Amino acid sequence: YTEYGMRNAEYWNNNTNILQGMKADLDNFCKHNAEIYNSCIRDKTEKPKIKLRSVKQAGGKHPAVLVCSAYDFYPERIKMSWTRDGKEVTTDVTSTEEQADGDWYYQIHSHLEYTPRSGEKISCVV
Repeated sequence: YTEYGMRNAEYWNNNTNILQGMKADLDNFCKHNAEIYNSCIRDKTEKPKIKLRSVKQAGGKHPAVLVCSAYDFYPERIKMSWTRDGKEVTTDVTSTEEQADGDWYYQIHSHLEYTPRSGEKISCVV
């Protein structure tokens, strides 16, 4: 603490007109606008952009790999799963956690290892 800082603190803390004006600003402007901004952010939703791609073809003893990616969604919580002929697949699936993009949006990726069968339908469900 410096002498200059102590003098300023004493001035601001003992000047009731300034304190009342600042409290009025806090109540009338800051709190009011904070509630508006908070609800705009909290209530915002953005649907994900989905990209499905094959990153590895089946060959020999090695399975094929599909990747399902969801980009640019908000809020963070999202459910991503795989189905094979309408039934949820729970084995041979690895997924990332939701990852922040640094711009309020998120992304997530899921990998499915599988051995292709003729006529089957594989879907990524988001």
